Amino acid sequence: MTAPARVEYDDLDDLTHRLKLGTTPSELHGSLSGFLAGGGRVGRQPLLAVLHLDGEAPNPTVADAALLERLSRQAADQLADPDLGFEPMLPEDDRPLAERAEATVEWCRGFLGGFGLAGSESHARLSEEAQEVLRDLGTIASSHLDFGSEDEDEDALIEVHEFVRVGAMLLHAECASDPAAGNDTLH
Repeated sequence: MTAPARVEYDDLDDLTHRLKLGTTPSELHGSLSGFLAGGGRVGRQPLLAVLHLDGEAPNPTVADAALLERLSRQAADQLADPDLGFEPMLPEDDRPLAERAEATVEWCRGFLGGFGLAGSESHARLSEEAQEVLRDLGTIASSHLDFGSEDEDEDALIEVHEFVRVGAMLLHAECASDPAAGNDTLH
């Protein structure tokens, strides 16, 4: 049996435009990742309903719904990957620095919203390190990034990306594995 095709940034970009979601691909992936990291579970309810996202377009087609299902499984699998394979979905490295930086800010904004939607009891018992990660993600989410030296800024963005990536996995490890966690009512 062949594994389903990996959902890529451009796939989500097309979807957000097609459905007129009013959100960016990075913010959508951040919302999903935050929801899952916060202990939420998608269940049988449509992903867009779980994340409280609706667009101006009609309901997603069967193909769009399948793409969202693959995205949900992919994010859940990556967050739980023991080899730390999770990656925030952001524009490719060949895109302009300013675009990638803004997408990182949007991803963090989405992550925090999704994390809050999970509404898990485990949030109250987060370690100091996890609380600090949330605070730092909040700082990134409210940032407007200015650029000076292209090389230094590229290095800084790489560091921020790695922090976001590892922070999401830390929060997932604390919340999603907690027996009290989980918004299972979505089934």
